[in-house]
Amino acid sequence: MTATKRVALIGFMPESNAFAPVSDEEAFRSLCYMAGEEILADMARPNPSLPAEISAFAEEMNRNGIDWDPVPILVTAAEPGGPIDHAFFSRTLDEMRRRLEAAMPLDGVFFAAHGAMVSTGSFDPDGEAFEMVRTVIGGDAPLIATLDLHANISERMVEETDILISYITNPHVDQVARASEAARLMAEMWDGMQPKPVFIRLPLVAPSVSLLTAEGPYADMIDLGQGRITETIANVSVVAGFVFSDTPMNGIAVIVTGRNDDKVARELCEEIAAFGWRIRERFRRELTSLDDAVAKMVEAGGNPSLPPAIFADVADNPGGGGRGNTVYVLKALLEAGAEGVYFGNFIDPALAARAHEAGVGGAFEAAFNSETESEFSQTFAWPVEVLALSDGDCIGSPGSIWDSRAISLGPSALLKVGGVKLIVASLRKQCASPSFFELFGLDVAQARSVVVKSRGHFRAGFAPYFGPEATYEIDVPGLTSPVLSNFDFKNLPRPVAILDDEATWDGPAWSA
Repeated sequence: MTATKRVALIGFMPESNAFAPVSDEEAFRSLCYMAGEEILADMARPNPSLPAEISAFAEEMNRNGIDWDPVPILVTAAEPGGPIDHAFFSRTLDEMRRRLEAAMPLDGVFFAAHGAMVSTGSFDPDGEAFEMVRTVIGGDAPLIATLDLHANISERMVEETDILISYITNPHVDQVARASEAARLMAEMWDGMQPKPVFIRLPLVAPSVSLLTAEGPYADMIDLGQGRITETIANVSVVAGFVFSDTPMNGIAVIVTGRNDDKVARELCEEIAAFGWRIRERFRRELTSLDDAVAKMVEAGGNPSLPPAIFADVADNPGGGGRGNTVYVLKALLEAGAEGVYFGNFIDPALAARAHEAGVGGAFEAAFNSETESEFSQTFAWPVEVLALSDGDCIGSPGSIWDSRAISLGPSALLKVGGVKLIVASLRKQCASPSFFELFGLDVAQARSVVVKSRGHFRAGFAPYFGPEATYEIDVPGLTSPVLSNFDFKNLPRPVAILDDEATWDGPAWSA
């Protein structure tokens, strides 16, 4: 490499739940929408709010002494929600195209994607976005994309990129490592390496709670792939998928990228896929009933000698499209008289505003979901006292998925509701960081029980306080329930394990 390399930085990062309300432009503008120099300015802050991959890619390029110029295009992200308004998607893609064309010539593109995007008009907007970039830059410049491991992989996504790199940790704490890997592989391509990706998608969808990577069947698939990486393999990505997107591309996928040749990659890809299919029954997962969870919390509140525990309302995870405002767990705790419970986050902008009006020390009859009642999020009333107020701005706790990143809950309040200390927030954000409690002066170590509206990312942030033996996942209704039979899927490629016992897989097409 001799001449300065011009590399475009681009990002489009939503996760789409087909059963949640449509994600409009405001959903992106309120979280992250930056273009051009705004991107570079945010990267220069001590605690950027951009997706971590953008800064990490640039830092790795600089650390390796590569002579390059970052060319910021457009980066946007939204909290997981419903399908993206297709008109907004089209406008954003047009703006990305315009900026890319104006930036030509380019020597490479780094694309930070999620990979589970659907719009109101397309099952594969990620593939469409990659295709747009490839059309602009041509076939010679590297196009490398990072993905969440909950991506749904289409053939077009693989064909239009040179390398797809998914996270390998769940909770997701390796965004920096994966973006750094992308930078190193791009440098390899400039030195002549030709990536040869091989792809298999299995007819297998799994409950989100069975997709952890510390242990379990998904961890075993990932470990198999990572343990077989040699100098002939550039990357192995075992991509779990996001079943709630309800698309024809749903299914655990394996992408193995060979260096200059695909023979070894093909063999490894088939080996990992066949292994995953053999162990598919291990992806079934039992949850803790609401009655049992409440009984445990009541007992812990009345007996200080018992160890504290954390309970996840996995069916109402804002990190998967849940609205963060179902009342099943909260109402049961109040009716049972549970004490010593910390609960975060209940998303109710109207209630947060009412608490700010009342002020610290104010007491009133709280109306939960007074403006946001829906199928799973019923209204109910309970007396509350305002313990603390905040603008909701904080920094992610060390080790959490938002480690050192600037995040916001919007206008927020800590309410005393019976024996529960409840965080009420205005902006949807899963409770995956102890910093949300610390924002209100609470020490998680002092709680007898903690309830979080989160699917699994809380495990990283709260690991200093709770191990797996003190972690429970509660079975209640919601938009992100791991009980997949609760959903009326319309677009999954049925039959599909583990929803359908008759699902079969005879190996990849090339082995037929």
